[in-house]
Amino acid sequence: MSRINLLSPRLANQIAAGEVVERPASVVKELLENSLDAGATQLDIDVEQGGVRGIKIRDNGTGIEKEDLSLALSRHATSKIVTLDDLESVCTLGFRGEALASISSVSRLHLTSLAAGQQAAWRVEAEGKDMVTSVKPASHPQGTTIEARDLFFNTPARRKFLRTEKTEFNHLEEVVKRLALSRYDVGFRLNHNGKQIYDLRPVADQMHAEHRLATLLGRKFIENALTIDVEAAGLRLWGWIGLPTFSRSQADLQYFFVNGRVVRDKLVAHAVRQAYRDVLYNGRHPTFVLYLELDPATVDVNVHPTKHEVRFRDGRLVHDFLFSRIHKVLADVRPEAGASGSAENPIQKSESQIHQQDNLRLGHPRQVDRETAWMTAGDKAVSPNDVRNQMTAVSQMAEYARGFSREEINPETGEITVVPGGDAVNHEEYGQKPTETQGALASEPSPAHSTTPPLGYAVAQIHGIYILSETDQGMIIVDMHAAHERIVYERMKAAFYSKSVAAQPLLVPINVAVSQAEADLIEDNVAVFSQFGFTLERSGPESVMVREVPVILIDGDIESLVRDVVSDLSVNGATDLLQARANELMATMACHGAIRANRKLTITEMNSLLRDMEITERSGQCNHGRPTWTQLSMSDLDKLFLRGR
Repeated sequence: MSRINLLSPRLANQIAAGEVVERPASVVKELLENSLDAGATQLDIDVEQGGVRGIKIRDNGTGIEKEDLSLALSRHATSKIVTLDDLESVCTLGFRGEALASISSVSRLHLTSLAAGQQAAWRVEAEGKDMVTSVKPASHPQGTTIEARDLFFNTPARRKFLRTEKTEFNHLEEVVKRLALSRYDVGFRLNHNGKQIYDLRPVADQMHAEHRLATLLGRKFIENALTIDVEAAGLRLWGWIGLPTFSRSQADLQYFFVNGRVVRDKLVAHAVRQAYRDVLYNGRHPTFVLYLELDPATVDVNVHPTKHEVRFRDGRLVHDFLFSRIHKVLADVRPEAGASGSAENPIQKSESQIHQQDNLRLGHPRQVDRETAWMTAGDKAVSPNDVRNQMTAVSQMAEYARGFSREEINPETGEITVVPGGDAVNHEEYGQKPTETQGALASEPSPAHSTTPPLGYAVAQIHGIYILSETDQGMIIVDMHAAHERIVYERMKAAFYSKSVAAQPLLVPINVAVSQAEADLIEDNVAVFSQFGFTLERSGPESVMVREVPVILIDGDIESLVRDVVSDLSVNGATDLLQARANELMATMACHGAIRANRKLTITEMNSLLRDMEITERSGQCNHGRPTWTQLSMSDLDKLFLRGR
């Protein structure tokens, strides 16, 4: 090897540019973040040939003084942090002082600025082999304009990795979109090759914020989004989450911001995915634009050169907060949100309940909330009779958990009838006494009480599959099997989770070979397994022994499940796989236990199903994520028949 030498400033900056400047979009991101940190309220972006030929960004921020212009292009020069304390609670988007130096090392960079309170503007240029800067007087309003031309002109190897003009501009546009979503109080204009792409004005209210969302993400998103704004334990989560029916084939409509900084975080992704698990169609991805606000000192943004990743001081607290809040919002969506035409937001209706439980759930991160309270195991000494009883209960759960109806077989004729269950809603409370006659239409509401329930009153059954219901706004069509499947599933979970999980001792314990680190992790999380009826003991430095398993999972691949749980604990610090496997089994039983197609229901039974849907969590989707009902308003029907034209 040759002797050790210091790298030249130009080479050091180009190496740093390899981390910071990947493509034109990277340049735009760094420059726009600098402008936002400078207090700009208007940003104009002009790009040529996808940004490869030229990028010009103009802002109306505080500007840069003449004496600091040359220093601004030096590496590790910044006005945003001074001491270690500043680094530990970063409140700005940028702070490393590498962006301008890196960009100027791989482009022809011109910077013109007029600082607040100054009379004259100045211009600094940097290009060439030694990156020598020169400062000249210029004409410019308050703020800064930066122009970077001929990106990678002096590093042809890097330029070869750039894609087509369209691809590069798509990446650049996505950067502008994210920053526009992070700062509604700032105006953005984007032009490409002289053509205006966006002209977004600053907004300060909900209506105009949603207009910006519709402009950037499409009107369909805002029409199918639920608002959320909750706060607890020093954390605030607000924004929009898409309805489960408005899912995507890929995760391309997911934006998450931490203190105004867009991030891609595994912990966040896991929490959101877990919240949507019971209502999302297989292979689909949820949509959301969410903002998490917390004390900057509790989040480390200095873990990645591009600052796309963050590290939370208490990741478990953040994970549980995100999951519980989003899960609650999705569970509280009832048919009245869309069917009744009520202006009341279903999210706001549950916020008081959310706040009541915030201190309980979030004040003690390791305390199990009501969603997972069923996991707490009872006495470990489970008798064989208890095991047999729970096995019988699980196998028959789909039958007794229906609640609103059950099948009875006439032993003499073999005829199957559906008998309403004890949980059937009293329809007189809704001003209606449904007739018992098969095929009859719904009766008139009582004059004493004319309130129509959200899903209306059933009037007919179509092809033994769909229920047709009349509402004040029009009509509702319900997939009776999908709707009943969700009702059965939710009741099965409630019945199962309200009891201790019975464990089945294994005649031959299962020995699982793991690494020493994994064995240590299992020892530290024995309670996680025992809550689900698992008994694990360490049998060696790199092995554990499974001695008991929950009854409901007795026929599963226990070794693979243990390994998956350990992996989940290692990556996310938490796991929901055990609960997920139990839910999968109950979902399958619910599917088989729900009323089938071509089953003729009476009007009473149809109305009972509608009432149960109105009080069941997540009743808008079946266990597989398919919608259970849809609505046609009177205006929709009028359009079909060209009425009023």
